[in-house]
Amino acid sequence: MKDIETLIPHRAPFLFVDEITTVESDKIVGNRTFDNSEQILKGSFPDFKFVPGMIIIESMAQCGGAGVKMLGITQGLFGLANIENANFYKGVKFGDKVRYEIKNIRLSEKIIKQSGIAYVDETPVADATWMCVRID
Repeated sequence: MKDIETLIPHRAPFLFVDEITTVESDKIVGNRTFDNSEQILKGSFPDFKFVPGMIIIESMAQCGGAGVKMLGITQGLFGLANIENANFYKGVKFGDKVRYEIKNIRLSEKIIKQSGIAYVDETPVADATWMCVRID
């Protein structure tokens, strides 16, 4: 699949998608393995070595945004504008491969609304619904 940096503006240390594996009009699947060397992430629950929950949500939104760009439905620069809900079920540890299954709810030239579930193995660790708006 395409290099993520050609799809979204995020760069290290704030790029949280490794690859997009599935792109369909209603579904996007991607993944990310968080590395213990990522200093920006180490301050949240350092005794448990958990990736911050909000980074999981950001990673889902980045995955969804990259997939939408691959579909060619929207153009321009989009930014996260709203998190409708977010639920966290289990901590994600450094080294875990997180798989994101994103559903497209609404795609237009100005608004992207999606929901997603983050999994480690087959266990859901978080889910959320969010909206991004065109900012350019």
